[in-house]
Amino acid sequence: MIKGITDVPGISVGHVTDAAGMTGCTVVLVPGEGAVAGVDVRGSAPGTRETDLLKPMNLVQRVHAVILCGGSAFGLDAAAGVMKFLEEKNIGYDTGAAKVPIVPAAVLYDLAVGDAKARPTAEMGYLACLSANTGRVPEGNCGAGAGATVAKHLGMDHAVKGGVGTHSVRLDNGVVIGAIAAVNAYGDILDWKTGETIAAPRNAGTDGFTSTMDLLKGCSEAPSVFPANTTLAVVATNAKLTKEMANKVAQVAHNGLARAINPVHTLVDGDAVFAVSVGELECDPVVVGAVAAEVVAESIKRAVLQAKSIGHILAVQDLNRNR
Repeated sequence: MIKGITDVPGISVGHVTDAAGMTGCTVVLVPGEGAVAGVDVRGSAPGTRETDLLKPMNLVQRVHAVILCGGSAFGLDAAAGVMKFLEEKNIGYDTGAAKVPIVPAAVLYDLAVGDAKARPTAEMGYLACLSANTGRVPEGNCGAGAGATVAKHLGMDHAVKGGVGTHSVRLDNGVVIGAIAAVNAYGDILDWKTGETIAAPRNAGTDGFTSTMDLLKGCSEAPSVFPANTTLAVVATNAKLTKEMANKVAQVAHNGLARAINPVHTLVDGDAVFAVSVGELECDPVVVGAVAAEVVAESIKRAVLQAKSIGHILAVQDLNRNR
């Protein structure tokens, strides 16, 4: 049975969800003294932390966790709680005077859903670490996906519920490539294998969808949407990668977003993909990147299919039930 990203040996995941405020955070913990990591930020409205450090020319080679959060830029506070948890375990980059945990983070905008004053905090980041385990990862309305929505060109009244999804693939040589995605996209969600539309702006008074691309083609000016959309993903593998190759895998994994979201990487999205390598198995980075793209695309699909309706924002599973 596929568990998702936790099929990668040593990877554990923890969610903390504020069900009332409709926000939360999702932490990915790596084993031992850290993981080689890279990142690729494609959206034009990102909210991130420690991404510059992941560039190949920079000093620090390993990270100790990655956290994905709701709450827009406020949600970056949750990373401090992850640092506290790791410091208590004497995990971090050894500076001589102290070990400093390296915790890259990225946020999505969910302030228009639930309570706009509810944001992930340092305490929530700490609690997410306490709950982290290597079992099956909950999907849908949890963690960073608690307040996530998709297909927002016509506004929140026509949007569809997003969420968190995860998937993995095991290769014949024992290499595992897994991903977890928090999906809060501006665009439509597609079945990456068939091209079928899974979620798009809902038609008023009907159960049908209207293509975002069709709506854009009919616009005489830019759509009146604001930077409130982001899809975040973490790819993990037990394949051995250099820092340069981890960055390349993160870059190629964005192809998964392009297959499952249309349009994607827009001015009003903050899309970012992290990649972490926690193993020593030899595998061509071309293979790792190509499979990572498929795993990310499937994680995005699962995030929307596993989500549940909240108030007037309906989920795909309820829309399908009504048809």
